[in-house]
Amino acid sequence: MIRVVLPAHLRTLAHVDGEVLLDVDGPVTLAAVLDALEARYPVLRGTIRDQITRQRRAFIRFFACEEDLSHEPPELALPAAVAAGEEPLLVVGAMAGG
Repeated sequence: MIRVVLPAHLRTLAHVDGEVLLDVDGPVTLAAVLDALEARYPVLRGTIRDQITRQRRAFIRFFACEEDLSHEPPELALPAAVAAGEEPLLVVGAMAGG
């Protein structure tokens, strides 16, 4: 099981509390995890990545095992600890403003 932590506003939108647990078939990549997340919670489609281009939204960041994965290719395998369910994938809403 892959553990995903969503920001509060997306947890509210998806009506979930705490971490989301997902099954991912095949290689555990960021794209595969986001596909599984959007399949399970269709209301999240378009909130984390653009529905057409599938690119990450500007104010969304991804972290795992204390690494910023936001600018990594979506097809890159996630760290082994995430794939094993030992560590979560964090979806973080970036801060902006003054």
